[in-house]
Amino acid sequence: MSVPTLPDTFRALRMLRDDAGIRPEFQNLTPADLVGGDTLVRVRYSSLNYKDGLAVGGRPGVLRRYPITPGIDLAGEVISCESGAYAPGDPVVLTGWGIGERVDGGYSQVARVESASLVPLPAGTDLHWAMSVGTAGFTAMLAVMALEDGGVRPEQGEVLVTGAAGGVGSTAVHLLSAAGFKVTASTGRSAEADYLRGLGATEVIGREELSAARPLEKERWAGVVDTVGGQTLAGAIAMTRTHGVVAACGNAGGAELHTTVFPFILRGVVLAGIDSNTCPAPRRRAAWERLARDLPAGALAGVTQTRPLDDLPALAEQILAGQVRGRTVIDLG
Repeated sequence: MSVPTLPDTFRALRMLRDDAGIRPEFQNLTPADLVGGDTLVRVRYSSLNYKDGLAVGGRPGVLRRYPITPGIDLAGEVISCESGAYAPGDPVVLTGWGIGERVDGGYSQVARVESASLVPLPAGTDLHWAMSVGTAGFTAMLAVMALEDGGVRPEQGEVLVTGAAGGVGSTAVHLLSAAGFKVTASTGRSAEADYLRGLGATEVIGREELSAARPLEKERWAGVVDTVGGQTLAGAIAMTRTHGVVAACGNAGGAELHTTVFPFILRGVVLAGIDSNTCPAPRRRAAWERLARDLPAGALAGVTQTRPLDDLPALAEQILAGQVRGRTVIDLG
């Protein structure tokens, strides 16, 4: 096991706010620029999520302070750990806990973080795999676990994944299909139908099919993983079977939810919120162990691209425009 050393300078993408507005800038930082946290990590990889696109694209509402290093994921090796929870050289993963939003995140070659927020890299995996999973895959696994916890089983019927061509949706389709579920994928990008079938979807529908006109529609879904929110989520709830579970984990289609109590009090539908940001440590570790078992690197190869740090500003605009399929790993070099 090689132990990384702390460099005198290192590269990072910083988000600045000045009279010209909010903008990204590549900077060379020193260890003195890092604040907070009890653990130094040599970051090897990060990833690109929709929230990262909003941050790097200068959209308001994500970043809580300036200047800041965005990037809500990171994977690397421990340089030093004041708490003693990790030894130098230990491979670790960090998603959520406010990194890349409230505190500096993964788009830096060195990060100072809290050891309590780290997860050991699962055995038999590597750091690139961890970021091909990232927050998107972690969120998808939490959603699948929520369906299972609610008693949803493959023999109970179809499950729906909305926003299926995105990072969370793509991973959820694969995980549910691998677990034996009959998966229907909903997408606003009809050109992605073959891609989604390749992930295991048995049917691909347009998002317009989820526009419910009534509080209760014909029962169809035993379970739902919704990454979209808004009218798509409302329609999915109205079509969920008695005692089905809807796991809600996104709002790309809108934050408002216009529905009624009837699916919940007449069908016993469960609406489960998925918060990957502050997921407790025991469940977080369990989800990563499941991912290592159910989502090996080979399963992600066809849906993952690896790009350098320099490409982030352009990639941010692409993901916001709905032009990024699957997962994007950022190589910190």
